[in-house]
Amino acid sequence: MSQTNPPEDLMQYEAMAQDALRGVVKAALKKAAAPGGLPEPHHLYITFKTKAAGVSGPQDLLGKYPDEMTIVLQHQYWDLAPGETFFSVTLKFGGQPKRLSVPYAALTRFYDPSVQFALQFSAPEVIEDEPEPEPEVEDKTPAATGEEGPKIVSLDQFRKK
Repeated sequence: MSQTNPPEDLMQYEAMAQDALRGVVKAALKKAAAPGGLPEPHHLYITFKTKAAGVSGPQDLLGKYPDEMTIVLQHQYWDLAPGETFFSVTLKFGGQPKRLSVPYAALTRFYDPSVQFALQFSAPEVIEDEPEPEPEVEDKTPAATGEEGPKIVSLDQFRKK
């Protein structure tokens, strides 16, 4: 008997599906950027690869999250600007406003816990310009200081086991 290999996907359906799902994120961010912001009780957890091409923000902040970072858009976000290929937003970290720009291609997860809606994306290629750092440790600074600010959390706690 001869075994045949599955045909090669010359249409690249998986890549098209990933792009279409990233379009859902873009549409959600456009609604969040509209006057009035996110309707209650919606809030968005957005996880992205910090070393993916096009990600920009303060190096001291991105350096704390050498692999992935999750931001939360709920009450305290400013100047949300969803573009065609990336979005920018200002959030407070340790009480200081910091601007991040993230290409949609850098996203790995999107989650709105108010309606249990989640998307997971294939990990993008990352820029490897330094050796792999030590494992990430969750930053507790805003909670320790009692300041309100975005929370960076792992989405593992929301996954069904």
